[in-house]
Amino acid sequence: MSAGPLRALVVDDEPLARRGLKLRLDRRNDVVVIGEAGDGQAALNLIAIEQPDLLFLDVQMPGLDGFQTLARLPASAMPMTIFVTAYDQYAVQAFEARAIDYLLKPVDEDRLAEAMNRVLAQFRGRQAESHCERLLGLLAQWSGKPELTLDAALSSEENGEGGPGEAILALKDGHRLLRVPLSEIGWIDAAGDYLCIHTRAETLVVRGTLKDMEERLDPQRFARIHRSTVVAVDRVRALHPHLNGEYFLLLDGGHRLKLSRSYRDRLALFRG
Repeated sequence: MSAGPLRALVVDDEPLARRGLKLRLDRRNDVVVIGEAGDGQAALNLIAIEQPDLLFLDVQMPGLDGFQTLARLPASAMPMTIFVTAYDQYAVQAFEARAIDYLLKPVDEDRLAEAMNRVLAQFRGRQAESHCERLLGLLAQWSGKPELTLDAALSSEENGEGGPGEAILALKDGHRLLRVPLSEIGWIDAAGDYLCIHTRAETLVVRGTLKDMEERLDPQRFARIHRSTVVAVDRVRALHPHLNGEYFLLLDGGHRLKLSRSYRDRLALFRG
């Protein structure tokens, strides 16, 4: 948590909805709105620059909706999130079951205060990582797929070749087997018991640990750069020094990932 008020972004495709929420937030001294976005892609760009503490995120937007926007974020960069929604009570109950707060449009002043109290309590309790894990769980639920599992032993045949020269990462999904080409994976990050596997086409939310996943990957192709992130070496296009021995890695798709100083020995892989 940053010192002073929480730094928040408001993301909604309706300008009047953004303005109304910002006016209410401006009356509070525990949060400051540092930016606004009208669509998911603009939100992703702004989050990468500002690294906010808190995100007010509309669920229904053209292009990338709220869930698709969250799915494209590295877990290590995912802010605390309050959904803004016009959904009915059944969808709201799904949010409550995941302990993720929401605001129904039009936003009620008392309901906003309640949501902020919950967020502040989680920050004070240093439960942001737990919140991130619940967000990933919600993404898995919203995708309509059962949560995947990595704890089942996978046979060598399952992790074999998917075609001439095409290495495959096999993931168990109940009784099904998902086969993900390694060449499609950009990075994998973790929060608690969940992993996000970011491919060129989608983000798969799976249940498992980064330690177990790292042991299955070729260390010459995938490098640990943070306690919660593994990146595909050949997808890194540039290195940018940051603070205290840290670096930012720029991937071919435009995403930026932080290489923490604890993993500076990996730099040679990207400079070669």
